[in-house]
Amino acid sequence: MTNPITPQEVVKAKKDASPDEVIQVVNRLIGKNWNGHSATIKQDDIVADLASRLDVPRQKVFDELWLEFEDLYRKAGWKVTYDKPGYNETYPATFEFRKKG
Repeated sequence: MTNPITPQEVVKAKKDASPDEVIQVVNRLIGKNWNGHSATIKQDDIVADLASRLDVPRQKVFDELWLEFEDLYRKAGWKVTYDKPGYNETYPATFEFRKKG
């Protein structure tokens, strides 16, 4: 009998549903943008890199929810903050990674 997924299992299920390239790209960009305290990465940089590496249209990155990786990094020990422009604001959407604690 199949059972519903538990909240503890959902993070692993999400990782299994995404290509390994998602984590590879984000890890590389964290390293590239690390300033000793945090790393801020533009969403567009992640999307462009994934679309190029996987040879897919940019929209597929959004359609497949490949940007929903925050919980994976939180479980790994990061404080992850997503910031996007609000109504009447114009700046790039970003993910910020900080060490917890």
